[in-house]
Amino acid sequence: MKYFEAEFVISPLSSDATDLLAAVAGEAGFESFEETPTGLKGYVQQQLFDQFTLQTALADFPFDNVDITYTIREAEDRDWNEQWEQEGFEPIVVRGKWREVRGKRNVQALIIHDGRHLPTDVISFHFPLSSFLEIEIDARQAFGTGTHETTRMICTTLLDLFSNLSPLTSHLSPLRVLDCGTGTGILSICALKLGAKEAVGYDIDEWSVDNARHNAVINRVDDRFTSLLGDASILNKVEGTFDLVLANINRNILLADMPAFKQKMAPDATLILSGFYTADCPMLIDKAASLGLTLQQQKEYHDWACLVFLFPS
Repeated sequence: MKYFEAEFVISPLSSDATDLLAAVAGEAGFESFEETPTGLKGYVQQQLFDQFTLQTALADFPFDNVDITYTIREAEDRDWNEQWEQEGFEPIVVRGKWREVRGKRNVQALIIHDGRHLPTDVISFHFPLSSFLEIEIDARQAFGTGTHETTRMICTTLLDLFSNLSPLTSHLSPLRVLDCGTGTGILSICALKLGAKEAVGYDIDEWSVDNARHNAVINRVDDRFTSLLGDASILNKVEGTFDLVLANINRNILLADMPAFKQKMAPDATLILSGFYTADCPMLIDKAASLGLTLQQQKEYHDWACLVFLFPS
């Protein structure tokens, strides 16, 4: 995929101004940032860049006497996960609230690793080994290794969601999962390894689609996973409805695509959204309400948020 690289200069520079700038730039499509001595460097997919939104937000920047200028250019076409591919990442533990039910111990945590750093290096908990599920992610130009707050919150929510089902056995739960903006496929893989029946993921990036398939094979769930190339319009070609819809995407795309999600939700289906800031929650909650979705849960972590909705039957 093609990116723009923007160099933001903040004068005078402060952490508060930097944090707020990242938030407003995120509304214009920016998905990652690097701090610089004079401000921020931001990256946005060319097809998602909303320059009008960015300019309007900067014109209305609420800090008095703070001047923000930026220059934008086409980013170098390179592997954005080069560091991950060369160095990997330390294993990540995502804990849930699972307990022993009817004498059967359920999964209490996920261990996400890259296949090179052994998960035993981080097992310092007092849970039996059977209480963990391992997910191996080989990130190849795709977002989603479990390090980001939004991915962690959705994985935790999935742990808690599946804990409310019957204890896992060799029989799969009936859940059919839709993963919007699948990235590495981590959320689909998480749901499938927790016992979902089937998962369908889609992404606008061809690299992500291929990487998600690759990771499904690594985790031995590829027989239950389908990875499609396209945006939300691809759902018109997907048959049937889903019991669980996952979307870890920026706010503007979520607002535009939520009606499409709703059309693919079965009665009593759950929608889990993340990829946005806490300040964005009211407008997403209002949008969901207009579609007949009921807010069930709201989580926050480091200014990032996760919302859970139910589509009542």
